[in-house]
Amino acid sequence: MSQTCIGLTGGIASGKSALERAFLARGIVVADADRIARAVVEPGTPALAAIVAHFGADVLDAQAGLDRAAMRRRVFEDENARQALEAIVHPAVRAALEAQCRAAASPYAVAMIPLLAEGGGRERYPWLQRICVVTAPLEVRMARLLARDGIDQALAQRMIQAQASDAQRLAIADDIVRNDGSLEEIDQAVAELDARYRLLAGA
Repeated sequence: MSQTCIGLTGGIASGKSALERAFLARGIVVADADRIARAVVEPGTPALAAIVAHFGADVLDAQAGLDRAAMRRRVFEDENARQALEAIVHPAVRAALEAQCRAAASPYAVAMIPLLAEGGGRERYPWLQRICVVTAPLEVRMARLLARDGIDQALAQRMIQAQASDAQRLAIADDIVRNDGSLEEIDQAVAELDARYRLLAGA
């Protein structure tokens, strides 16, 4: 059981996965909100039933699962749709995240929450002892997003703009990692954070 939980957040393509790998390499449990968000809308789950009830059956794919690509296009083009989807999915994700972190066998646990600032910050996640924000210049994030997702620049721009601003994320940060250098620099930053969080956990 881990009673020390650290929030990890950052804008899309800012480098959260690089930090996740560095924490995992140090034996730290990382609960990933994106993975949990996929699990809570699997066929047969209450969240998927609520999504279909709200948006209609055309959000399903041929296997009766959520058509993620279609849903993503829909919510990035319609603010009301995005808010409706988040109102269904976020409470289930928050509950599962906390449960995974509390059950962690490592000295502390990391909750990787891309939409932490957008999802209510500390108010919605009062069980987080600290929040670590990873940042990267906008042009770097844009290039990563285009290369990673194979999307056009217009959609990439909308995806970035749909998220909180850097200023909003930094306003809730206890720790900041600037990801505009090498993987070695990321690893060194995480080594320092790991020492700090182990002290916090009394490990």
